[in-house]
Amino acid sequence: MFRALLVEKSDSGDTTASVQSLSEDRLPAGEVTVAVEYSTVNYKDGLCIGPGGGLVRTYPHVPGIDFAGTVETSDDPRYSPGDKVVQTGWRVGEAHWGGYAEKARVKADWLVPLPEGLSTAQAMAVGTAGFTAMLAVMALEDHGLKPGTGPVLVTGASGGVGSVATAILANLGYEVAAVTGRPEGGDYLRGLGTSQIIPRADLADTIKRPLESETWSGCIDAVGGAMLARILGQMKYGASVAAVGLAGGTALPATVIPFLLRGVNLLGIDSVMKPYPDRLRAWQRVAADLPMDKLEAMVQPATLADLPQLGADILKGQVQGRVVVDVRK
Repeated sequence: MFRALLVEKSDSGDTTASVQSLSEDRLPAGEVTVAVEYSTVNYKDGLCIGPGGGLVRTYPHVPGIDFAGTVETSDDPRYSPGDKVVQTGWRVGEAHWGGYAEKARVKADWLVPLPEGLSTAQAMAVGTAGFTAMLAVMALEDHGLKPGTGPVLVTGASGGVGSVATAILANLGYEVAAVTGRPEGGDYLRGLGTSQIIPRADLADTIKRPLESETWSGCIDAVGGAMLARILGQMKYGASVAAVGLAGGTALPATVIPFLLRGVNLLGIDSVMKPYPDRLRAWQRVAADLPMDKLEAMVQPATLADLPQLGADILKGQVQGRVVVDVRK
């Protein structure tokens, strides 16, 4: 038997989430069974704990798109009992039972070895949010971003992706400008290394001119929508925006002028289906480039019983930094 957060759906379509004891024969098919130690809370998790947001197709369901733990059994030669592993992406926690449980069973191809220098708890403090932030930094670097070329804008800076992106960029020597809707979070963001805090309202208006003053040498955008459209017109010549989120909506009310007259690049960042070599590279960069003291400053601890409330909170934008869920408590 193992404990898990089980989401059930009634005939009327309502969902309920509760911690239950389940038998191991209910685990889905997969080559590797993992004794889960920690998970975390992402925006997708909030959707899957609640009504599902169209992500969950089959109930009962165990959410949790990330987990880290120790291999119990493996039918794949790449992993042996006792190995420490990390799971992100591949629609685990959405289409496949996830990490909000003491045990998980997944395909071996979906796992990566725990990077040297990280504990399982630290890996989940990073989670999909931090992994995505690292991919965004790497994409900007691949398109020419270098320290000393001007400020890098991070939107949604108090959230999971934004917090990790801010800490990584600052550690690499970039000047970080953080956009936030939480005035009370200034000390938190300065502690992560930001040098400029921009109220969200300053960028909330729709674009009035297709081009504004060239301000940002790069941007990691977790908001999308009208804010992203506005930012595109403020990018320096040849600069890039890494788009990682849609908290501000899926529509992009922009013009092509920034692309045509300034050579601005809009880079889409996907962490779900990222190939294995890119995953390894990103996790190794996380271990090297994310200061662990900054990571610890982002973390709030939680248990399985806390997840229904945390899921609702993250959908309202009320979760700052990163949540680390000890599924054994």
